[in-house]
Amino acid sequence: MSFMSKRLIGSLTALTLLTAPALADDLDKIRDAGKLSVAMSGVFPPFSFVDDQNEVVGFDVDIGREIARRLEVEPEIVTTAWDGIIAGLVTGRYHTVIGSMSITEERQKAVAFVGPYYRSGLGLFVREGSEIANVGALAGKTVGVTLGETGEQWAREKGGFQVRTYRGLPEMLLDLSAGRIDAVIADDVPVLVAIREGAAPIMQVQDESLPRFDIGIAIRRNNPELAAAMQKALDDMMADGAYQAISEKWIGADIR
Repeated sequence: MSFMSKRLIGSLTALTLLTAPALADDLDKIRDAGKLSVAMSGVFPPFSFVDDQNEVVGFDVDIGREIARRLEVEPEIVTTAWDGIIAGLVTGRYHTVIGSMSITEERQKAVAFVGPYYRSGLGLFVREGSEIANVGALAGKTVGVTLGETGEQWAREKGGFQVRTYRGLPEMLLDLSAGRIDAVIADDVPVLVAIREGAAPIMQVQDESLPRFDIGIAIRRNNPELAAAMQKALDDMMADGAYQAISEKWIGADIR
């Protein structure tokens, strides 16, 4: 190949790169499809769970539906295992995760976040009458955590006790009540609601050493238009009372 031919090919390649359209923002894809697919675990009451009519309901479900409404598209609720939920988002199985996901540096390497839309913290829960009075008393005990959640990461980093993983909160609290595990480390709000509604013989142990987190809405990275549109929808919900109504319906308080 001559020098001039190589130069011509190089110039055409450069021109193609300069004139090629930018990759479409996910917001365009969502509007073209007419729907916003929202992923969550479906086993995290009162944020997402299956009710008596076999429908997925909860705080996160209503937040997702309201955001979709404000984007002028239909919501599509998708339930999936929590330990693979980020991989599903990155590979395009759904548009967003509204599943009470803590914003962490590690997760921000893979996804972007809108929000936060509430704050939560890890709580230590034991059976009533337990002698466990703080995190330090967990040495040699068996501690339940939800697979893939922040509580699991914290427990494994902390060490000093046996970690047993669960795919959802109900089974984990059942094992705690039955004495099959000694304690649970999990997001405090859903556990407190579950205790209240189920009258479970479980109590929270106050320990200020446990971390608190901002909870965000995950989307794929490099989608500034979608991020801006979803943030506006969330801000407007908080300003006009829609968020408060959803929060009080499912939690009994405004948790923003």
